[in-house]
Amino acid sequence: MVQQSTISRRRFVQTTAASSLALAGMGHRRPAQAQSTKPNIVFILADDLGYADVGCYGQRDYTTPNIDRLAAEGLRFTQAYSSSPDCSATRTALITGRYHTRLPVGLEEPLISLSPKGTGLAPSHPTLPSLLKNVGYGTTLVGKWHLGDLPDFSPLKSGYDQFFGILGCCADYFNHGAEASRTYVLPFPGLAHQLYEQEVPVERHGYMTNLLGDRAVQTIEGYAKSKEPFLLSLHFTAPHWPWEGPDDEAESKRIRNIFDRDGGSQKTYAAMVQSLDANIGRVLQALDAGGLAGNTIVVLTSDNGGERFSNVWPFTGMKHELLEGGIRIPAIVRWPGRIAPGAVSKQVMITMDWMPTLLAVAGTSPDAAYPSDGEDLGQVLSGSAGPHPRKLCWRYKAGSQRAIRDGDRKYLRIAGNEFLFDLESDPRERANLKDREKDVFERLKSDWEAWNATMLPERSRPANYANSSNFLADHYGVVNPAASPTVSPTK
Repeated sequence: MVQQSTISRRRFVQTTAASSLALAGMGHRRPAQAQSTKPNIVFILADDLGYADVGCYGQRDYTTPNIDRLAAEGLRFTQAYSSSPDCSATRTALITGRYHTRLPVGLEEPLISLSPKGTGLAPSHPTLPSLLKNVGYGTTLVGKWHLGDLPDFSPLKSGYDQFFGILGCCADYFNHGAEASRTYVLPFPGLAHQLYEQEVPVERHGYMTNLLGDRAVQTIEGYAKSKEPFLLSLHFTAPHWPWEGPDDEAESKRIRNIFDRDGGSQKTYAAMVQSLDANIGRVLQALDAGGLAGNTIVVLTSDNGGERFSNVWPFTGMKHELLEGGIRIPAIVRWPGRIAPGAVSKQVMITMDWMPTLLAVAGTSPDAAYPSDGEDLGQVLSGSAGPHPRKLCWRYKAGSQRAIRDGDRKYLRIAGNEFLFDLESDPRERANLKDREKDVFERLKSDWEAWNATMLPERSRPANYANSSNFLADHYGVVNPAASPTVSPTK
């Protein structure tokens, strides 16, 4: 396995020193935050951002200068994975540090109005924000929650001090107040698109990505005036459907079904991603202006692979599939003075790793009663340790999918077909090695079964999932049982 790219110690020290001098010479920026030695954390989670949707991962049709800046100033993972190819399951893994299949809320793929009543993230479960809060952090979620609705569940019940965003799966980019529930014709009743301030519905006008960027900047400015370290979870809804760029308010008025099967284009998608990038740039500027950048870890990643208009090259598959395109995601970390700028790591990592990694730098650890399934990757981030093999598992109900990666080999079952791939030499998952490497194939199948036996059993889907405008097939990953990823992508 290729080792993480490195720079010499002398070059790293020179680069860091030069950056510090440059910052000191810019009069409009405040001095570095003279508060706690604990680092601030800004965790930016995009929604359905594909592996190659940004420039530093291969996008060539449009530019993403702010995300590329993060990569140039930090570390970029090339083998980062989401714990699920779907939304609320991955968010469960992120906030708990555990396989989502250990929790009832994580069995929902995704959590919607047809899920069992009372399903959500139990307020009693330790979370990344609650554990950071215990060691003196201020905690704020701006953006998407999607882990249970009021009155039983909310960000404020799971460790966040402040919340501004949506509780449900998605929202129109322009129509996200009380009017949304009256104007949209949805496949399922009761899906909430309403914006909330704390636990109170609010009316805000403007493009959703900009509104979330506005609040993130205001939050950073507020923390810059205090002496407490902070966690800002900035969970954008972009570039999740509906397909609406910043100039598409007329399109927003046309759409009456938020799934928007007849809308969108590559041009629209590019505008959505570039708006996301611009607002990330505003966040970075706010950190600079507040003197916080030098003591702040910034993470950018996605909740799963891309959908419809996304670029997942060089992989096949997409959201809702356990092919690489559905679970291989961009992941970038910047921490000035601790992470060498321009670093690239081939370390295999997954959503659950963020909790133990971020807790460790804050001087704490996961609750012993709820051990994390992730690893502390601090040494990988600092460059003091090279990549090491990992064994990771996935399952997804639609298409009866299951997968396990051990080293460079991956076992995949999708829609009744079974495969063994060598991801190092064949990242597009074309050459099925299950007969040539029968012993490896059988071992990985057995290992997956052993892992699955330690998880909660899958919950069957209610019959009415499949009876609403082909919702299941179009949006939750039912694949053609006859399709084979060795011939063509399943979607």
